[in-house]
Amino acid sequence: MNDRLNKILSKQQKQLTEPDAKSNEEIMQLVGFIVSDEEYAIPMLNIQEIIKPIEYTRVPSVPDYILGVFNLRGNVIPLIDLRKKFNLEATKQTEETRYIVMKGENNIAGFVIDRLTEAIRIRKDRIDPAPETLHKDKGMIYGIGKREDSILTILKVESLLKRDF
Repeated sequence: MNDRLNKILSKQQKQLTEPDAKSNEEIMQLVGFIVSDEEYAIPMLNIQEIIKPIEYTRVPSVPDYILGVFNLRGNVIPLIDLRKKFNLEATKQTEETRYIVMKGENNIAGFVIDRLTEAIRIRKDRIDPAPETLHKDKGMIYGIGKREDSILTILKVESLLKRDF
């Protein structure tokens, strides 16, 4: 038993002093979703929850992409239509429509998406910065993820949550 314990301890020590190549690869965990014909993703840690559409109340004097507010377990949360926010044509909600409730440091909001795709794990070295044509500080794009068969636009949650109304 002592010998077995020593082997485990030495293996743990070796892992601490000599990390293997896999531990050096940073992985970003994202949730993918579709808005119009494009696939986007946000970091999983910024998602409070994903729900089916519920009733919301319109609010006057807000930008047209703000649909209103909804009550989620006693919290009043703004509801933003990502199609309108991205200057795309609005469509009717379907069976696949979902609200993604995102949280940042100081803000929380619900976003209407057309449908979820999947949980995505992507190595950070497979994410390119936002295109040069965009203002990096003001833009909503964190980066472009390269996958085997497609590319993925990764959004900045803090920029989406920024209150400009």
